[in-house]
Amino acid sequence: MRHLAISDAKAFISKALQSQNVPKDDADIVANLMVQSDLVGADGHGIFRLPAYLKRIRAGGFNLHPNIHTEREHGATALINGDNALGHLVMNRAVELAIEKVKQHSVCWIGSHYGNHSGAASVYVRKLAEQGYIGMYMAVGNANHMAPWGGIDLLLSTNPIAIAVPAGDGPIVLLDIATTVAAYGKVKLAAQKGESIPNDWMIDRQGKPITDPKKSAEGSLLPIGAYKGYGLAVMIGLLAGALNNAAVGKGTIDFNMHHDVVTNTGQTIIAVNPSAFGDKEEFINRVITLVNDLKNSATLPGVKEIRVPGEGAAKTMAQRELLGIPVAPELLEALNACAKECGIAALDL
Repeated sequence: MRHLAISDAKAFISKALQSQNVPKDDADIVANLMVQSDLVGADGHGIFRLPAYLKRIRAGGFNLHPNIHTEREHGATALINGDNALGHLVMNRAVELAIEKVKQHSVCWIGSHYGNHSGAASVYVRKLAEQGYIGMYMAVGNANHMAPWGGIDLLLSTNPIAIAVPAGDGPIVLLDIATTVAAYGKVKLAAQKGESIPNDWMIDRQGKPITDPKKSAEGSLLPIGAYKGYGLAVMIGLLAGALNNAAVGKGTIDFNMHHDVVTNTGQTIIAVNPSAFGDKEEFINRVITLVNDLKNSATLPGVKEIRVPGEGAAKTMAQRELLGIPVAPELLEALNACAKECGIAALDL
């Protein structure tokens, strides 16, 4: 496994996007946010996605000169129209607006539609937690890969949810999960590497496990917690999709299959100021106390340590800021194919 320096990754992504007529400022924002996914180990959502984004740009699937604007606004709520921009730009605007509103109202709910795939959910709630706020994120995924519990029709996506809580000088307590056992990006990553997938990730139309990721189109991702994960996916679809007048259910577009079709992706950001509920420092101390209690609790035989949500991502971020992003040979080949198509220098790792 070779490693790509963070600065080099950002520069490579930005140059590739600019070669396809993405304005420099926008390309730099997207590159930075894409690499944030890689930094925390969400490898299926970072630079790995560049070839797909470039393919969609060439097909005319993105609006490269969008008018991202607030379509509706009432007090602590707002609905952003992403105008089919690159998804990272839409969510970047949503977080900026959330920070403005949470300062004014102590809590806010920002919905968006006409967005696109924007990488790992943790990227956006982390930005809120770094400002001292509690952040929550929900989205309708960019393709339906899950059937309703007991069914075979693919009517739901991985519909992720992320929650971030500041913890003082310690790692942000951060949960970022798909409502499926595995995000579809992990399936695509395994297919690229020629690896098999665990037998509890997907089933075929007869309910039998799929372990060959190249056969993923024949089956359905399994929800977390059986019917509970299915129910959670439905509710996120309603709050991030239906509420925002965005695509959900049969209206969801597979952006990997239909490169020139507007996806109308729906996403939601919620921000809360802890100070609205009492002394902020006392709250942070209670967070730290719980984290320490969890970390110091007794373990089962064979278990080395208790982990807290966000701890692993923090360790990965520290390692990758130092060593760079790990790049498998298959990914390097795909990225250098992009470089050739874009007329930019190949990665020399």
